[in-house]
Amino acid sequence: MSIVVNEAKNLGVKTFIRVGSCGAIQPYIKCGDLVILTAAVRLDRTSECYVPAEYPAIANYEVVLALIQACEELGYNYHVGIGCTTCDFYAGQQRPTKCMQTQNLTETLRKANVLIFEMEAATLFTLANIHNLRSGAICTVYANRTKNEFKPGAGEEKCIKAANTAIKILNKWDQKKSKTGKKWLYPTILK
Repeated sequence: MSIVVNEAKNLGVKTFIRVGSCGAIQPYIKCGDLVILTAAVRLDRTSECYVPAEYPAIANYEVVLALIQACEELGYNYHVGIGCTTCDFYAGQQRPTKCMQTQNLTETLRKANVLIFEMEAATLFTLANIHNLRSGAICTVYANRTKNEFKPGAGEEKCIKAANTAIKILNKWDQKKSKTGKKWLYPTILK
């Protein structure tokens, strides 16, 4: 992810949306649902190469709103909230393996209202904010870790369609901001 952001920004890319899969850690989230991230717990380790761990990994609010509107327009089941980006698929997400470092991580995050595990958003959000770029993330739920369910590919096409629709929405909003000479999106601009 850091390679993508660093090289794409040099080509002039200003908005990034991570589209991918995740594992839910809240029991009410179903396989095939979509999750729009507002922020990510930084267990990615890559973003720490750029700024201290205390720096927040947050999505751009315009991208979050566009993803929400896209899901609403398309009639998709979705959730909005915080994810956890881990640097490892197995021990980092408390899958069975020989590791004692992450004991109780899933339960701790669940109690903190974290919705999912995934592996890219925190790096994306951190680097995008450092470089004054917009970023967001939408993931389809392939697994629910609390129910031991696994459905690879569930919701994949919906996730892609929602992201593509969000890009069109962002483009319309950017045009409205440009016409009004405003830097920031706020509700009355959209009237």
